[in-house]
This record gives sequence, C-alpha cells and structure tokens, in this order.
Amino acid sequence: MARLHIGRGGPLCGQERDFDRLLKHQDKVLVIAEDYATLFAVNSRWPGHSVLVPPAPDAQVAHKFGSQGFFNFTSRRPSHLLYILELGYSVMYNDVDTVWMADPFPYLEGDHDVYFTDDMTAVKPLNHSHDLPPPGKKGRTYICSCMIFMRPTDGAKLVMKKWIEELQAQPWSNVKKSNDQPAFNWALNRTSAQVDLYLLPQVAFPTGGLYFKNQTWVQETKGLHVIIHNNYITGFEQKIKLFRDFGLWFVDDYAVLESPLGRI
Repeated sequence: MARLHIGRGGPLCGQERDFDRLLKHQDKVLVIAEDYATLFAVNSRWPGHSVLVPPAPDAQVAHKFGSQGFFNFTSRRPSHLLYILELGYSVMYNDVDTVWMADPFPYLEGDHDVYFTDDMTAVKPLNHSHDLPPPGKKGRTYICSCMIFMRPTDGAKLVMKKWIEELQAQPWSNVKKSNDQPAFNWALNRTSAQVDLYLLPQVAFPTGGLYFKNQTWVQETKGLHVIIHNNYITGFEQKIKLFRDFGLWFVDDYAVLESPLGRI
C-alpha cells in the first residue's frame, strides 16, 4: 500500500510527516512533488520517497484557492492516483492540512473500492449510513477530496478515469473558477451504480467546518476523532494559526525526535 502526499514542502508537510513516523507508516509514504525544489529536498533527506511526474506546474503561478494555478495543481491528482492503482497498489491520499489523532487504517474495513469523507457540516448520527449521500442543491454530493483510500480494483480505476473526464469537461475559467472537488463528486455520482463506495464515519473524520465551528459536538465526541481536516479556511498562515489555537500543531513538539526529513 502507498500513502500519498501531493504538493510542495512546508510546515504542513512536516506535520504530516511526523504523524506517519509516530504511527509507523513512514516506509509506505510517497510524496509526489509538484516542483523540483520539493523533489530534491525530500529525496536528499529521504531517498526514494519522492517522485515528480512531468511536466511540473509553473512554480511561480499563485496557488490561492479558486485560482487557475490552484486548479492546474489539484487537477493532476486523479492521474497520479490512477498511476498507482494501475501498478496494483492500494493507495491512501490525504491533504497535508490535516491532523492525525489516531491510526485511520482500522476504519478502512471491508473490501470496498473507494473510501471517502463528507464535507458537509450538519451533524450526522453516530450510526449513519456509509452509502454515498444523496445529491445536494447543485445536483451532486458534497464529498471531500481531501482523504481518499482506494483498492486497485476496476471500480476504483473507473472513478479516477471519470474524475479526469469531468475535469476536462469543466475547465477553469475567469467566469467559473472551479476546483477539482466538484468533478470528483460528479465522478462518484455517475459511477455509483458500478462501484462499491464507502462513506467513512463523520465522527472519526470530521470536516473543518464542523470541528472548528461546533465545540459542543467536539466535546460530546471527544476521543473519537481520527483525522481532522483544517478546511473551510484559506491561507497558509491562517491554517497554522487555527491549528495552534486549538492545540493541534505538533511540528514543534516533535521536532527534537528523529525524523527522516528533519524540519522542512
């Protein structure tokens, strides 16, 4: 199995690295670098754990959420994931703006094709359905593309191929400043009859719009959280500040421990 990170180096990447190491998953990690500086930085300290799939996106283009640079950057994700599935590996992808409170792998039960999390903030019952939720107002679901686990099945490959098709059909424009997540949802919706899909429990994998906005729920479900996504907020420094404000920034705490990458 491969644990996949896609992106550029930085403290958020360092936070993810520490979780992998503490949970003893570091040997499974593959960093798909999106610039040569990150590729060289990772492989110089952790040989063999980073690759770059050319052509590399323009490193000078802004990557603010909603920008064309952000779309170009994130729209490469399904192709990267499909490459790994075609090699016969299960793969777990997650964004680096997450915090791991426990090992998520025990939650990947069964033999489903694709596992994912909901991005909606409405509180679900603890025993909620693991089926793909019904479509929302825009005619599609609101599944988050931040954390995806897939087995190398025909079903998982079909979802990735459909995701690529949807991105090609919905390119970024000045009028419609899209990102890759709506296309992922359309891919899930349009293949759901052919693919074994599994919605992970909300209490274990909460979206940031729930965790950081509903402290009553956080206290009621304390000890049940596994991966918390710091979304519903944009900006590199803003995300780090929010982690710090909630006591979820661990990079500095573990910086003195041995790590293959040191401090990035």
